[in-house]
Amino acid sequence: MSTDLFCEIIAGERPAFVVHSDEVAVSFLDARPVFKGHVLVVPRIHVETLTDLADVGPFFERVKLVTGAVEEALEAAGTFVALNNRVSQSVPHLHVHVVPRNRKDGLRGFFWPRTKYESDEEARSYADRITKAIGGRPVS
Repeated sequence: MSTDLFCEIIAGERPAFVVHSDEVAVSFLDARPVFKGHVLVVPRIHVETLTDLADVGPFFERVKLVTGAVEEALEAAGTFVALNNRVSQSVPHLHVHVVPRNRKDGLRGFFWPRTKYESDEEARSYADRITKAIGGRPVS
């Protein structure tokens, strides 16, 4: 089995602000978010690209779940949902970005400026809000 940063998070060997975890995927805050509340949805099994994932349905049900929760929890007008296959993929493990969006938030095109959380407590507050919103949502 291949080991990468995301495999370490999934195994609990590396800390992350997890918002949802089940047998299909683990979702956690991006350490270098485009906007605060930016979540990565990662399949629990190690696959590098979308074409390597045998059954995309259950995985994208989790992406859908997290997308709705991010919008609700952060009162975002919408989301930007993105996936890179190899090119621009910073970690060689399939992952989908769910980025909260609001009108006039400054994001233009595919330039992704990054920000930081002021503290672990601030990051945890975002994760907790998203986790709470997921709590009332069915997976599919």
